[in-house]
Amino acid sequence: MQTPDAPTARDDEWPAPPVRSGQRLFVLKEGDTFLVADAFGDVTGEGDGLFHDDTRWLSTFRLLMDGRQPALLSSAVSQDNAFFTANMTNHPLPPLGESSMPQGVIHLERRRFLWQDRVHERITLVNYGDAAARVPLTLLFGADFRDMFEVRGQQRPQRGELAAGALGERQVALRYRGLDAVWRSVVLSFSEVPARLGEGHATFDVALDGRARWTLHVEVGEAHAEPSPTRFGEAATRVRWSLRIHRRRGARVRASGRLFQAWIDKSEADLALLTTELDTGPYPYAGIPWFSTPFGRDAVVTALQTLWLDPALARGVLAFLAAHQASETSSFHDAEPGKIMHETRKGEMAAVKELPFGQYYGGVDTTPLFVMLATAYAERTGDMGFIAIIWEALLAAMEWIEGNARRHCGFVSYARGELTGLANQGWKDSHDSVFHADGRSAQGPIALVEVQGYAFAALRGMGMLSRARRQFARAREWEAEAAAMAARVERCFWLPELQTYALALDGQQQPCRVRASNAGHLLFSGLPSPERGRLVVQQLRSASFDSGWGVRTLSSDMARYNPMSYHNGSVWPHDVALCAAGMARYGERDGVVQLLGDMFEAAVHFGLRLPELFCGFERAPGEAPVAYPVACLPQAWAAGSVFMLLQACLGVTVEAARHRVRVTHPRLPQGIEAIHIAGLQVGDSRFDLNVRRYGADVVAFAQKDSGSAARVEMQL
Repeated sequence: MQTPDAPTARDDEWPAPPVRSGQRLFVLKEGDTFLVADAFGDVTGEGDGLFHDDTRWLSTFRLLMDGRQPALLSSAVSQDNAFFTANMTNHPLPPLGESSMPQGVIHLERRRFLWQDRVHERITLVNYGDAAARVPLTLLFGADFRDMFEVRGQQRPQRGELAAGALGERQVALRYRGLDAVWRSVVLSFSEVPARLGEGHATFDVALDGRARWTLHVEVGEAHAEPSPTRFGEAATRVRWSLRIHRRRGARVRASGRLFQAWIDKSEADLALLTTELDTGPYPYAGIPWFSTPFGRDAVVTALQTLWLDPALARGVLAFLAAHQASETSSFHDAEPGKIMHETRKGEMAAVKELPFGQYYGGVDTTPLFVMLATAYAERTGDMGFIAIIWEALLAAMEWIEGNARRHCGFVSYARGELTGLANQGWKDSHDSVFHADGRSAQGPIALVEVQGYAFAALRGMGMLSRARRQFARAREWEAEAAAMAARVERCFWLPELQTYALALDGQQQPCRVRASNAGHLLFSGLPSPERGRLVVQQLRSASFDSGWGVRTLSSDMARYNPMSYHNGSVWPHDVALCAAGMARYGERDGVVQLLGDMFEAAVHFGLRLPELFCGFERAPGEAPVAYPVACLPQAWAAGSVFMLLQACLGVTVEAARHRVRVTHPRLPQGIEAIHIAGLQVGDSRFDLNVRRYGADVVAFAQKDSGSAARVEMQL
């Protein structure tokens, strides 16, 4: 590499990127690398970029034709999420000979994908005119190496140092030395020699004959490469095959409605995109752009949503979380022995401990959810061999749950260790999400209602697992503790005047008399009595919760209600799915069918990809749901919500240890005549399960492998 010569054009001579407020962004992901760009394929640094290990590698990546942005024709990500393609054309070009090239004669295609932490991009020019054309192409690029938390708006008192770019004939290396003394680098490599190459731009003067084609391959990664059509083609085949393998795991859902099926297909593809193969197995990263990393709560919920179809994802999540369970106490990391991880980060700010999220345990619900998932996995698969492998982790988790409850009047509670941690540590972790009826913030330690449900389910589940392991005395102890937990919740959380459960108890054991969707999660755990459970169902179906697009996180008549807020009145698809699964548990089917229909219609407006959340405004005829401006898209537990909603509708439960599939009071989504589940595994057997509408009735029947020992039990 050599020191660059002075470029022929300064960076500030290039046109500023256009304002793109409201413009759709497009996402690619592979492993620990993801790319967010606009419809042109450009990166401008407005929260977008190429990211790797929580660091933004590229903050600028723009393509200009004759010094300006080309005219956009179309752009899309392929159905399997493997490729991004943008089709553009020229504005009038400078003359070559006597006349200039008119607009709309040159076709420009940008096609890209990610593979093995590298961007592979192919830029193709085609001259559809008969006259030759001169086409100046310029790639503008830059790397700010900002930590993800900086990109999200976190201010830092100081940063590391950007090194001068190093140029070769067909490559540019950009480098940064962080405060953690780690060198981070990104290299842009080109298949053609640029006419001009600088630290922030590469220009190609393309002479294009009539009806001729010209192609440039670009790669962006940590090291120099030799881009070529062969490398591009081979890597493209691998990335498509990798995503296909993810989608083929587990049972497949087929619906009679084409648009409904397209939603299922997109959700499957998004889960495949977000799932990363770790040493411990497949793991769904939470969402792009802000949460493309292992989260505990999100992964457990996603695994629960898809468990009936794909148990392998749950096994991978359990193995990873068991391997990263806390073993010591740290107030900075909110860690205590036995706690399950909330979040892990690999960026510079985590490395130098500016923030505690390198390995952070500030989630009060993740530990009982971990045990819940283990119990559900064992019931779904009968895989007690794997349960034996993680048994010590389950015991440590239970020791933390029981110890925490003993310290807090019998309820699992949280209070952050230091100001750098999360103030609220349930799934509604924004600072203003836990409050009293008059709007006052609750003071900790705080006991959230849904967390007590998770703890109840964990205790009951450990009783079941202990019986399977023939540890009968311990099983009886956990079952007694579960019953005692349920009695305490019914006594301290139930609000007869509101006909629901309190959002939380504060540090003085005073209830937060607030109607929130958290009570729907309590239904999911199975803690409430049947009578009270049905009353909660009525609340969740009431007009103050029902936005028309799904259940709001907060009733519209509560203090702090704001349909544009993060947690106080918005609609979260995963929250809707958990509420629906809880409603189904208490015999409510009409409401579940309605919620699935609401979510489907919302998904149609969002291009069949449900976002992390959207605003909770009341549905109006002819109007679309209102987007939340910085929601992650895609988000794993939003993509997984369709499968939990569908299971709640169909009433399907798989119990491999008992060699049976139960179908209870099946219902079909509105407008769908049939659902076919292909390859539903029960032990060593596989089923094809069919649910069809016959007049006013819905009937389920199964096709089993020959010689299968499993059975299907139906209650219609």
